[in-house]
Amino acid sequence: MSTQEAPPRTKDRLELLQGTLDLLILRTLLFGPQHGQGIARAIQQTSDEELLVEHGALYPALQRLEDRGWICAKWGTSSNNRKARFYSLTSAGRKQLGKETTKWRRLTAAIGRILESAGS
Repeated sequence: MSTQEAPPRTKDRLELLQGTLDLLILRTLLFGPQHGQGIARAIQQTSDEELLVEHGALYPALQRLEDRGWICAKWGTSSNNRKARFYSLTSAGRKQLGKETTKWRRLTAAIGRILESAGS
């Protein structure tokens, strides 16, 4: 998340929970190969500008996912004619995305139940 002074709208952005970025990257790559900046932009746009992924968090996450065999990377040319690494989801990454999505849904449902009971 950004540490720079930001306009009022961006000050209220949500912090990503540990492990969430991996899930969001895998989900974004489900739609096809993308370079790092494209992944960050897709997460920001899909979250209605609520989430901003900093390069300092994104690139270590991409390396970690590649080391685990969940994504692979190839050099290519971006839309602005620059050399960039394009990341793709592997079959192991698709399986992991399914597992992580299930865990995330269970977690959010459990938290939702607690929040609902706290209001009683």
